[in-house]
This record gives sequence, structure tokens and C-alpha cells, in this order.
Amino acid sequence: MRAVIDACVLYPTVLREIVLGVARTGVIEPLWSERLLEEWARTAARHGGAVDEALARGEIAALTAAFPEARMPADPAREAALWLPDAGDIHVLATAIAGQANAVITLNLKDFPRAELAPHGLEAIHPDAMLYSLWLDRPDRVGPVVAAVHETAQRLSGGPLERRALLKRARLPRLAKALG
Repeated sequence: MRAVIDACVLYPTVLREIVLGVARTGVIEPLWSERLLEEWARTAARHGGAVDEALARGEIAALTAAFPEARMPADPAREAALWLPDAGDIHVLATAIAGQANAVITLNLKDFPRAELAPHGLEAIHPDAMLYSLWLDRPDRVGPVVAAVHETAQRLSGGPLERRALLKRARLPRLAKALG
């Protein structure tokens, strides 16, 4: 699956780490634009200050190296010809078209109506629905990623964290229930 990962999926951390971890297994071919990555860095700065912004920019550099084909160039002419309910999301649709994506992975499904995406062969999919579906098809790829992210979260928190609660907080309730 070729998919644009919306900025709302890149921040917060647990959700990003699971989605990108699954991408590292080859099940998802991620796509993004410079603007999406910049939105992630600005959101990190807004929520966590300069330290979180610096961490995000470091992760962006690492992702750029890990997925060199993922970054799609801006295309203002294409963007001008598109429409979405939130004009601020048009660049996401343009990125998906430029990258010949199958999907946009987003928490904001209402901002990506089927009628606007379907003519481009695209669908908007919530990360929970996507990960749950991938888990059904490839539990060997999704399960270990979730386990690794859970282990890292526990280590960083300094104590035990229930996996189901962690996934629910990351807006992944179906995946949380499936993994028990």
C-alpha cells in the first residue's frame, strides 16, 4: 500500500512509531511532503517546546534517510485545481496524487470526502482501521512492531504500561482490542 501519512498521524509519538514501524517492514510504502514534515515539527514545538521540535527535526532527518523515495515535491498548480472542505489539507491530496498513493492515512476522515478522493483512486483511512486490517492479514509484521513500541514506552516511562491502554490513548482502539 502506497500511502500519504498525514501530519496528525506523525504526531503523537506512539501512533507515529507504530505506523512507521509497520512501514519499515515493507507493508506500507509511506509518502509525505516537505509541508507535512514541517507541520509535524511545528506541532511538536507547539506542544513540547524547542526540545520536542529539535527531536522531531532529528527524526525527520532520519526518516528522510530511511525512506528517500517518500518525499514528494510540492506542486502549486496541482493544488490550485483541487478542493477539500479544509483548504489546509489540499496539499495532502496533491501529495497523494503526485506519489500515486492508494490512501491517505489520517485521523481527520471528514476532511477527505470520498467524492473528492475516489476520482484519483484514493481513499482516506483511519490509522486504527488500517493497522487492524494489516494485523488481520500480516500479524507477523504488525504484532512485533506494536510490542517493540510498547516496550520502548514502558522503558521511557520508567514503569509498566498496559498495552491496551497505551494503544487506546494512541487512538487505536480496534487494534488494542485485537491484540488483547
